[in-house]
Amino acid sequence: MRPPIALSIAGTDPSGGAGIQADLKTFTALGVYGTTVITALVAQNTHGVSRVYGIDDDFVADQLASVADDMPIDATKTGMLGTRSLVELVSRQARERDLGYLVVDPVMVATSGHRLLDEDAVDAVRTLLVPQADLITPNLPEAALLLGDDVPEATNPEQMRLQATELIGRGASAVLLKGGHLDSGELVDVLAVRRETSTGTGVDITEVAHPRLDTRHTHGTGCTLAAAITAHMAAARHAAPEAPAESHVVSAVENSLAYLNRAITSAAEWTIALQPEGAHGPVDHLVDLRAAHL
Repeated sequence: MRPPIALSIAGTDPSGGAGIQADLKTFTALGVYGTTVITALVAQNTHGVSRVYGIDDDFVADQLASVADDMPIDATKTGMLGTRSLVELVSRQARERDLGYLVVDPVMVATSGHRLLDEDAVDAVRTLLVPQADLITPNLPEAALLLGDDVPEATNPEQMRLQATELIGRGASAVLLKGGHLDSGELVDVLAVRRETSTGTGVDITEVAHPRLDTRHTHGTGCTLAAAITAHMAAARHAAPEAPAESHVVSAVENSLAYLNRAITSAAEWTIALQPEGAHGPVDHLVDLRAAHL
């Protein structure tokens, strides 16, 4: 008798909107027991990042061993890794340990355009984590970067479908290409899932379109979405340990996108920052719990 268990390997956000803190809130809101491995201490808030303090690789490894040696992990999410050595460490640990289903949020390029991953680490993500993951969740700049240094980012759903399919060809089992950067009133996300057949590898494409909400409060949406998917994948593996990950991906993604939409909608009118001008507030991770207690 135990709950589903999810692990987040990521950096912190002391303001609670993104990173480890957002992941734990999301796991809890969706009924999953959350565990963490911290890769970086990040001083940030609704106005941005002011400082990043990296954690030594050996201490990251010790944290991971502390969790994995003690608890059965149903699904793992990776977030901010930052350096090539950390990408290699996580890849090695994922091969040597049972970390459950693996959801990789590349965290290479922030919504602001800032690079969050060392240049020499990009190739390690491409060649190590992408083929290992059961699902990767890049935004449009990250997908382009995963495909090559000079690849332009997609600007419409057709290009998104092509790039998601190309990432499947590069070894990904499933790709959720997030369309938040599209310059349109409607938001489109593209999910591509590898399908093995007797004649070779196929790709199933699912598009999810929804209206773009008129709010600036989108801090941590990428972390929250990937954490929600991880929570749903953890619950699915806990219920059916032998089922392949691809049998759960579509429902996990659709349920998580719906949850994120509710969380954004609920927080759309919040004013959390003391200086609201220029602030990007968090989503309401506890929207469903809050509604249940009204």
